[in-house]
Amino acid sequence: MAHFDTEYQRLEASYSDSPPGEENLLVHVPEGSKSQWHHIENLDLFFQRVYNLHQKNGFTCMLLGEIFELVQLVFVVAFTVFLANCVDYDILFANKFVNHTDSSKVTLPDAFLPVDVCSARIRDNVFVIFIMVISGVFWLHRLIKFIYNVCCYWEIRSFYINALKMSMADLPYFTWQEVQARIIEIQKEHQICIHKKELTELDIYHRILRFKNYMVAMVNKSLLPIRFRLPFLGDSVFYTRGLKYNFELIFFWGPGSLFENEWSLKSEYKRGGNRLELADRLSSRILWIGIANLLLCPVILIWQILYAFFSYTEVIKREPGSLGARCWSLYGRCYLRHFNELDHELMSRLSKGYKASSKYMNCFMSPLLTVVAKNVAFFAGSILAVLIALTIYDEDVLAVEHVLSSITLLGVGITICRSFIPDKHMVFCPEQLLKVILAHIHYMPDHWQGNAHRYETRDEFAQLFQYKAVFILEELLSPVITPFILIFCLRRKSLEIIDFFRNFTVEVVGVGDTCSFAQMDVRQHGHPAWMSAGKTEASIYQQAEDGKTELSLMHFAITNPQWQPPRESTHFISQLKEKVHREATGGQPGNAPENHAFTSTHSLQSESEPRSLIANLLVGPPSLASLHLGREGSIINHLSIGVSEGASALRSLSPLSTSIHMRGSFPSSRLPRPDHPAVAAGRAMAGSGTDARTISSGSSAWEGQLTSMVLSEYASTEMSIHALYMHEMHKQQSRGELSRHTWHRQESDESSESVHDDVEAIRNLPRSNTFPFATTPNQEGAALQSSSQRRYGGTTDSLCGGPRFQRTARMPMGGWSEESQTGRHHEPVPEEGAEDELPPHIHKVT
Repeated sequence: MAHFDTEYQRLEASYSDSPPGEENLLVHVPEGSKSQWHHIENLDLFFQRVYNLHQKNGFTCMLLGEIFELVQLVFVVAFTVFLANCVDYDILFANKFVNHTDSSKVTLPDAFLPVDVCSARIRDNVFVIFIMVISGVFWLHRLIKFIYNVCCYWEIRSFYINALKMSMADLPYFTWQEVQARIIEIQKEHQICIHKKELTELDIYHRILRFKNYMVAMVNKSLLPIRFRLPFLGDSVFYTRGLKYNFELIFFWGPGSLFENEWSLKSEYKRGGNRLELADRLSSRILWIGIANLLLCPVILIWQILYAFFSYTEVIKREPGSLGARCWSLYGRCYLRHFNELDHELMSRLSKGYKASSKYMNCFMSPLLTVVAKNVAFFAGSILAVLIALTIYDEDVLAVEHVLSSITLLGVGITICRSFIPDKHMVFCPEQLLKVILAHIHYMPDHWQGNAHRYETRDEFAQLFQYKAVFILEELLSPVITPFILIFCLRRKSLEIIDFFRNFTVEVVGVGDTCSFAQMDVRQHGHPAWMSAGKTEASIYQQAEDGKTELSLMHFAITNPQWQPPRESTHFISQLKEKVHREATGGQPGNAPENHAFTSTHSLQSESEPRSLIANLLVGPPSLASLHLGREGSIINHLSIGVSEGASALRSLSPLSTSIHMRGSFPSSRLPRPDHPAVAAGRAMAGSGTDARTISSGSSAWEGQLTSMVLSEYASTEMSIHALYMHEMHKQQSRGELSRHTWHRQESDESSESVHDDVEAIRNLPRSNTFPFATTPNQEGAALQSSSQRRYGGTTDSLCGGPRFQRTARMPMGGWSEESQTGRHHEPVPEEGAEDELPPHIHKVT
């Protein structure tokens, strides 16, 4: 794209998924050979249901889960109304006596009001009636949706059994790659999609993740208002399930959304001529949805409080320290997600980094809080010990008012205090832990490296890896805050949103309209600072940030080894693997600082994961014949340490060779029978070129699952090594080119140069990232000054419409301010929204 103002376009044949010469092929199937699944009209929903049924372990588990969700909703509403209107709390708290004829003891039914009194109190309470009506309408909606889903998933069940030859009992033992391989294979027979002769892995991922890829791209380009500058709190991220639901409602599937169906953007959004009118329309729609959220705020807030109370009270009572546990935030999951990464792949990757992330966060203990916590725990423990001793001596002590409550509160307080007391055997190694974390999460700002010991880095990482208590609190506050974010923050970005969907939407043959970033084409969206120099034609506006294109491409290629990427992407992957293998082969311990492959792999040899397969690989080649199963089923590698062996490990991570060695490592007595369904499917897939990694090779479902687990672990290891290597190379390039940095970037290609020639012609157009302006000398100086104050995460919004802080020269939606010798620059647009990106380290322009 030569200009920033680009029209929606059909995907070029150079990176189309169709075979050469078949771009517009419409497959004709004789009428008599049509199957039940021939020409499925809505393949997006079909593939999503196929994936969901696999992840929910079959039809029965899915059905029970849906039924219990309906019952749970009825229980929460009915139980809450009963507690509020049908219980006499004076009797329950012994504030008044009850006359008994047969016993002097007060029983629980004595505290229940009669049915007529209870029903009268409910009828007289208008607010309760309103809540019940709203809940009843919502429950009926869920019931209708449940009946519809059951019918749809019954068809998916039939598809698994009859087309894919997988029974529901064996489905949990098949990996998604195996299911996907069979779908690709049966396309030739059933013609699920008639617009393409053959399906690819990327086609299926596009269908399942079409809208999620857009969300990942908008977070990557700092378009969504989820980062705010708050008084006394500084830069904060607020991204909840309620806010995410509203974003998807506005953009993708709600009434008046930008998409006319699941696979096609509305035609008016594909043209740039009416962008102002569309922006006004979108702004009005966001306003009305924000007002609707404001009106429904009381109902949603009550539901959130009740659901949180019923869900977490018992857990807190049983494990008081559970609120101090951490979890990956919703923003963290979106920021760390690759393009075309399924939910289970993302959660598996983040789960592997959970232990190291927890250890890293626990490294930061305040000495002041530690002293206070020790003394508070001592005093509380002393009182608790006395109360426990008294109850042991005479259990009637428990009948004294507030004794049991005091014991509970003291126990909770002691648990909280202990969370602030560090383990005396803990070793402070934040840099090493951060390397291990990076190996799994694949993304982090450059300025974290070398600064892992700083509290600023810890606070920024806490936005990705937050306390469970913070997560619950944000969800409770979401009904109140979300309407204001929609009305005062998102509306200001209407024009940028319209430009984003027009400029970054392409039509893929046989797939429909997809986000162009999800094509993972380094030529269109690569970043020169992430090993794409010389291979990308992307302007600064088109480049994905933080190496998202390159890392996503490597992840998808490793996860789906049979996928054939475009020519430029293939060259990038081959060159990267060559560099890794070459440096690993030639690296010696003596020159480790100059060897990026050695540095990347050596950083993973940490005590934080002594049994991880990554650590095992890095100390020796993965000769699978030397792997044996321990008593607990874990994989243990007894190999010697050496850099040359580490190089062999890197070279041995070829998917095909790995899978062959894996199959050879099992005794012949464990090989499956020739008539085993998995073997029959494997033969068919092997004949079509399906990689051995996607085929179960065990004689039973357990052995097949074990093989898939080991091969998946090796694929994860390979990606971790390449991710670390790419970050090492990027860090070296950033040090060598200080003039090209996150917030002030040089010209990356000739296409961005052409924009400057037309600046004067578009000066009077509304400002957006698609229509940049030239900066003045004063603005350049201000931009340089503000860049030194920048930490990460794009621009920030003041939450309630307060003054906006001019903290960076970064334009919204990736329209970067540029510093070059020609003296032609874009004018930075004032901060408009809370951005949500974690950019690399900031360097001053010299």
